[in-house]
Amino acid sequence: MAEPDPSDPLETQAGKVQEAQDSDSDTEGGAAGGEAEMDFLRNFFSQTLGLGTQKERLLDDLTLEGVARYMLSERCRRVVCLVGAGISTSAGIPDFRSPSTGLYANLQKYQLPYPEAIFEIGYFKKHPEPFFALAKEFYPGQFKPTLCHYFIRLLKEKGLLLRCYTQNIDTLERVAGLEPEDLVEAHGTFYTSHCVSPLCRREYTLSWMKEKIFSEVTPKCEKCQSVVKPDIVFFGENLPARFFSCMQSDFLKVDLLIIMGTSLQVQPFASLIGKAPLSTPRLLINKEKTGQTDPFLGMMMGLGGGMDFDSKKAYRDVAWVGDCDQGCLALADILGWKKELEDLVRKEHASIDAQSGSGSPNPTTSASPRKSPPPAKEEARTTEGGRPQ
Repeated sequence: MAEPDPSDPLETQAGKVQEAQDSDSDTEGGAAGGEAEMDFLRNFFSQTLGLGTQKERLLDDLTLEGVARYMLSERCRRVVCLVGAGISTSAGIPDFRSPSTGLYANLQKYQLPYPEAIFEIGYFKKHPEPFFALAKEFYPGQFKPTLCHYFIRLLKEKGLLLRCYTQNIDTLERVAGLEPEDLVEAHGTFYTSHCVSPLCRREYTLSWMKEKIFSEVTPKCEKCQSVVKPDIVFFGENLPARFFSCMQSDFLKVDLLIIMGTSLQVQPFASLIGKAPLSTPRLLINKEKTGQTDPFLGMMMGLGGGMDFDSKKAYRDVAWVGDCDQGCLALADILGWKKELEDLVRKEHASIDAQSGSGSPNPTTSASPRKSPPPAKEEARTTEGGRPQ
């Protein structure tokens, strides 16, 4: 099933359909359609040609220091974080695309037709065993949140966090203290599971699924005996409706985008960087610069404007290239939050260790392998259904 086009507002798909049912539906529908076309054209020309929109420069310097000063000003009140697998690698969870250490590079033992098949819904329904064997290796509850996760928690405590959009399915944002309202789990979550049968759809808990996976038993529905799948988004499935509804409101009022640990390759998640107002500053903390798509092609494909770090026209994008934890620590230091952040990490990790009876720390505080470009096969599929990184 094709997923909703992120460039087509949900109100067009839902609310305006309802309005069009009264006696003046033809007139109202035509007006709404014309307005939508004009909005697209205004956005197109403003982002590709710089016409009709004031690009106000809000950062006094395109550096981490400039971002920090902006964050401490009255102009910055609502921060949206966009995060991917790179913020969890220091917890011991592999990313997806690193050439030697990434998840896709280490699936030979499952004898898949191609690596991404393990996350394709069609393949899963016929051969669920490889996915559940893999799921045991990175199942939630075995890892502690990283410094990045607690930096986002600190943004919440400071009253700055509007929303965290995550591609990750490890639930570490929840473990770090973010509430469901703070989160958009764009590629789903292990937190709940459902029977795959459309006639059943019975829901199961995290603990129920964990017991099945660690017993090496393929989870089957207790009602109809169909396979039960965690509520993560496979290739070929729609993203959660919450992704599109929150996107429509959050990106109208965001004052700062902080993008961390993502290759910005999977759509429609990657298109979020182009949804913010043209003056909104955007900070990338990542092992390499990414998101630098051509603005003309981006608009033609409905992907929004790309990042511009280095050209003479750059005015709002800042890249901190390196380990995500270290980037967050550097930003916290400039903000005057370093000790508070470090104390929060120590306190929360000690609490997790006490509950689990384990004193083992995260395996590393700085490992975040370099991402490689996505396979060509994946690029074709991601237009139909998003999946984790």
